[in-house]
Amino acid sequence: MTKWMREWSIDAIGPQNLKVAERPVPDIGDHDVLVRTTAVSLNYRDKLILETGMGLGLNFPFVPASDMSGVVESVGKGVTRFRPGDRVISTFHPDWLDGLRPGSGRAPSYATLGGVHPGVMSEFVAFPEDWFVAAPKSLDAAEASTLPCAGLTAWFALVEKGRLRPGDRVVVQGTGGVALFGLQIAKANGAEVIVTSGSQEKLTRALALGADHGINRKSEDWVERVYQLTADHGADHILEIAGGAGLGQSLKAVAADGRISVIGVLEGFEISGPAAPLLLKSPVLQGISVGHRRALEDLVGAVDRLRLKPVIDRRYTFVEFREALAHLDRGPFGKLVIEF
Repeated sequence: MTKWMREWSIDAIGPQNLKVAERPVPDIGDHDVLVRTTAVSLNYRDKLILETGMGLGLNFPFVPASDMSGVVESVGKGVTRFRPGDRVISTFHPDWLDGLRPGSGRAPSYATLGGVHPGVMSEFVAFPEDWFVAAPKSLDAAEASTLPCAGLTAWFALVEKGRLRPGDRVVVQGTGGVALFGLQIAKANGAEVIVTSGSQEKLTRALALGADHGINRKSEDWVERVYQLTADHGADHILEIAGGAGLGQSLKAVAADGRISVIGVLEGFEISGPAAPLLLKSPVLQGISVGHRRALEDLVGAVDRLRLKPVIDRRYTFVEFREALAHLDRGPFGKLVIEF
């Protein structure tokens, strides 16, 4: 007898086209696993894709969202990495296992879940076993679902690529999901963390999470304040969330031979800044597009070892997906999660 499931999908670009559909639970091949979804966490990218498609040529009906946790229901006869009952999380770039990312200079790969590949706002998903990682033992389903994109982005920028060291000065822009993971990961590695935000209330909450300093970018010059806090040294690492012309401010604030990890595009997809600090300080300007599966496995291990706890602003139910997207638009403190 055919089993049925519910999933959110659109038949055309635009969040107004979101609807819940009932479809058969998918079949699995020899190397696939069927996973019952327990939680999905939202990213700003999910909103952009629903609104614009981001030029990805989506296949309709399109199921949104990339980050989920779940429980393995059944496995194909060739599966070796998982068994029924295992708790798993998805991988954002399922074809990027380690090392250099797939693709070429002309055509870099962006074959991600909730984009080129189907999304996860569904009660069941059936994907190849390589598309999953064992979930952390120390987190519940909602917390685990926040790791594949937001958690890994911060980890990849600071640890995998940044080689973060104790005593480094880290500037984190904002208080969204990536930013708060950056705060927690940096503090766990002995860094000094400076958080910038336009909300004094959110800065107070960030300080309570362990940030060493908070800068209200609406009431003070955050670059000058970084110089004051670091005795003119500047920031060894900057998680650049704003993008656009905001990159110019990060180039001014970064330390000599520091690193700017460009992550967000809140102020625009075209980034710009002055050449002088780029040439004189020789910082590494690193674009971060989440990360590979091996780094996600490293992050899972660190979460269990260090007892890191993702910050969830609010947990919604499956039928409250539209309300969660509206909250995403307002700017959450940390992550928003849909629980199934």
